[in-house]
Amino acid sequence: MTDLATPLGVLDAIAGRRSIRSFLPREVPRATVEAILEVAARAPSGSNIQPWKVTVLTGAPLAALTAGLHALALAGDPGSDAYTYYPKAWREPYLARRRKVGWDLYGALGISRRDTDRMRAQTARNFLFFDAPVGLLFTIDRDMELGSWLDYGMFLENIMIAARGFGLDTCPQAAFITYAEEIARRLAIPDTETLVCGMALGFADPDAPENRFETERAPVSTFTRFVDRLD
Repeated sequence: MTDLATPLGVLDAIAGRRSIRSFLPREVPRATVEAILEVAARAPSGSNIQPWKVTVLTGAPLAALTAGLHALALAGDPGSDAYTYYPKAWREPYLARRRKVGWDLYGALGISRRDTDRMRAQTARNFLFFDAPVGLLFTIDRDMELGSWLDYGMFLENIMIAARGFGLDTCPQAAFITYAEEIARRLAIPDTETLVCGMALGFADPDAPENRFETERAPVSTFTRFVDRLD
């Protein structure tokens, strides 16, 4: 453990996790990143195969990659998604939830529904890792099946919670799969691997309006069924 911050209790770390979209330029020590990844790797995986692979970017390599991806996004390059993240046909309640978080974010930034240029610019900030000093890119071997992807999700969540324990924040970013081929080319990622997502890591900017809105969560009663007996 470093002296970056007083460690949070696990429940506080989970409850305090947010997707942060603006970071301070303050550096994160490499030892801290390694410590986060080390504890995150305690995530369970089927037969302990540990399917995760991580590329950590900081400094000049981070700046070079993000500049190129940001330019592609601003130019409207559609890229080619590594996989289909969202459902092909949206329905309720998922459509309403998606729309609400989008409009809540734009509302916090003062972006109106007609201001498509500012919307595009905000979306493109994904590819800057929202100015975080650390950018993480996650890959998995292409021959892994659904179970390993489930394992990967637990690994990613561990990273986000462990980061909170160090007083840091994160933003998991599926946006990077749009430019998976470009990322693979620039980072010499082998064809045997596919991009899972990216993640920004750093110190949240407390003054950024996009960091001050909180997404809602459905109450437990809406997604849980307690079985009292079987007939």
